[in-house]
Amino acid sequence: MTDKAISPLRRRLIEDMTIRRLGPGTQHQYIRHVKSFADFVGHSPDKAIPEDVRRYQLRLASIGTTVPTLNAGASALRFFFRVTLKRRDLADAVVSVREPRRLPVVLSVEEVSRLLASTTNIKHKAALSLAYATGLRSSEVVSLKLTDIDSDRMVIRVEQGKSLPPRRRGATRIATSFSRPTCSIYCVNGGAPRARRDGCIPASPGCSPATGDST
Repeated sequence: MTDKAISPLRRRLIEDMTIRRLGPGTQHQYIRHVKSFADFVGHSPDKAIPEDVRRYQLRLASIGTTVPTLNAGASALRFFFRVTLKRRDLADAVVSVREPRRLPVVLSVEEVSRLLASTTNIKHKAALSLAYATGLRSSEVVSLKLTDIDSDRMVIRVEQGKSLPPRRRGATRIATSFSRPTCSIYCVNGGAPRARRDGCIPASPGCSPATGDST
């Protein structure tokens, strides 16, 4: 959607997404999928007909596009057709694909222990422990701020994307050593010995809890 003739449609699409408070990532993906459709039909998408939508989705399926990508594109086109273009006939022509449900891989306690023990970087270990204990997405873990962690109540505030409200997650499985506010100290000042002195992390075998030095 970079052609001058259709740039107003791009602007309208962005405005519609902004009004509905779609996240930056979602907006980027919607624009990308709509541009892909416009490139396929070879003209302004507001001139498209339902058969164009059918041919486009058939093309995606024929080249082996994954189900998540197909459904993401369907959501983008459905929004664009229904909200921006006010073309319900085009929106109705968009097909979503049912993705087979797969049983998740559940790690055993021993496997989790080996996973957490596989890193010697205390910051990485804390992030892995937090992800396992709370079920947070990796993007949510790396976006956490110190002020999001209430160690007294063992509750974590998680900011949501895609216009979803923030939520709180309990963290009762997180060891106290990874939940104290002073855990942040080791990241910027003093390293593991400083963290051990402040009680953030347990002393390693053979180390003094007070200094972190080998005994």
